[in-house]
Amino acid sequence: QVQLVESGGGLVQAGGSLRLSCAFFGRTFSDYVLGWFRQAPGKEREFVASINWSGTSTYYTDSVKGQFTISRDNAKNTVYLQMNSLKPEDAAVYYCAASRLAGSVTATWGYDFWGQGTQVTVSL
Repeated sequence: QVQLVESGGGLVQAGGSLRLSCAFFGRTFSDYVLGWFRQAPGKEREFVASINWSGTSTYYTDSVKGQFTISRDNAKNTVYLQMNSLKPEDAAVYYCAASRLAGSVTATWGYDFWGQGTQVTVSL
């Protein structure tokens, strides 16, 4: 069984930055595509970014391209999401997830394991 534990969320002013981390436990980290999703109140969970097993291929939803960066450290079994120039509309609970599928996995059903989420709040 895989366990994912997110950290790094918090309150930040608009224009600021946060780096989210997600620690992976239980299986071979490099066997999984890792993704970040977010869910704002009253909205569906939406895809943010994904990264392949080696870290050589990344994929982003259009709204965060050039603003967010996903990365992974296979030696530390950790995936990161660097978020810059944060806007109020980026506020949400952010979840990391692990998928056994190959390629750019953007659908929630493509992910087998989920973390509990970390809250990101952006103030004006």
